[in-house]
Amino acid sequence: MSTLERDIAAIRADFPILQTTVRGHPLVYLDNAATTQKPQAVLDALTQYYQTSNANIHRGLHFLAETATAAYEAVRTQVQQFIHAPSPREIIFTRNATEALNLVAHSYGRTHLEAGDEILLTEMEHHSNLIPWQLLAQERGAVLRFVPVTPSGGLQIEHFDRLLTPRTKIVAFSMLSNVLGIAPPVAEWCRRAHAVGAVSVVDGAQGVAHGPTDVQALDCDFLAFSAHKMCGPTGVGVLYGKSALLEAMPPFLGGGEMIATVDWTRATWADIPHKFEAGTPNIADVIAFGAAIHYLQQLGMERIAAYEAELTHYAYEQLAAQPDVTLYGPPWRERQGSVLTFNVQDIHPHDLSQALDFEGIATRAGHHCTQPLMQRLGLMATARASFSFYNTRAEVDRLVAALDVARKFFHRRTFNSLICRGP
Repeated sequence: MSTLERDIAAIRADFPILQTTVRGHPLVYLDNAATTQKPQAVLDALTQYYQTSNANIHRGLHFLAETATAAYEAVRTQVQQFIHAPSPREIIFTRNATEALNLVAHSYGRTHLEAGDEILLTEMEHHSNLIPWQLLAQERGAVLRFVPVTPSGGLQIEHFDRLLTPRTKIVAFSMLSNVLGIAPPVAEWCRRAHAVGAVSVVDGAQGVAHGPTDVQALDCDFLAFSAHKMCGPTGVGVLYGKSALLEAMPPFLGGGEMIATVDWTRATWADIPHKFEAGTPNIADVIAFGAAIHYLQQLGMERIAAYEAELTHYAYEQLAAQPDVTLYGPPWRERQGSVLTFNVQDIHPHDLSQALDFEGIATRAGHHCTQPLMQRLGLMATARASFSFYNTRAEVDRLVAALDVARKFFHRRTFNSLICRGP
């Protein structure tokens, strides 16, 4: 039993939504790759901000404005320390990880790529780390290249070196696949990207919440992630970027607070990070994100990683033991994520998800914002169970038992349909 597992009852008590029932059953929330639930501390931080310090930041000289500004900037330092960035100046708040990736593509990509340059991705990227590069490539005449995925869902890492060329200017990849449970060798790929003069862009949307992150050890140039997948509020993302790169990049959006000086025809820009934070930001949710980071740090990211690995391994074994279940991605020994994607024979994943919902179990079904990956795997859709540190083995058992309920329902319906049609 892990140290976190001994505290699981107290941890679950911190999340009000986990105490609710769905369709007469205690909620089992297994859609954490889409978004995580929020502890009471985060909900309290939101309420407290609006009750005690609501004001716009960086503008006013009154008490509330100064209080809100200090709280907002304190979270920037929290994020810096959480991912071990050298300076809070390298932390930019965005709406989400998608906007952070678009910022890099727009601001860095449009000023550094020329026709014929190459952008190296993987075939397991979700749309947020694919579409921005497609748009950039179309605009600049660049070429997209992809580290391939095998038909069974393994990443062919050995192709990385063959695809990395002196024309490669950007290497962008997910820290952790939201479908396959694959974690590429981030530090190694960043090192190899730098060797050919490319910058590395790491999509940490699925990775940062599940274990320690050290951007200096990884030596990534950019890292994007979202608060809402880390027990924080929606509407807040983070872009980490090396200061030398950020300082040389033009702004992403124009407006208030991102300027140094303005006349009728031109403007100069504020220093980083404010150059990239035009307009009034999402103040309350950034401050509540600070409460989420504090909560995760109290639990310990190493303990979270160890517990989630144990739990996901247990779930993998339980699902793999079902003869009619197909799991996608590499075998367990090659996995690092807390995501299990699967299908049950003769049950469409959408039907399965609805059947599980009737048992109070929230899972995801569909293409998971990875349509090209689904095409590579020869699938239209799959079911997905994704785990967080507040999930339990008992909930995994509930999932497996609910699969039996779904089988009985759909197979009985199929049988009745055959009877009605007759010979």
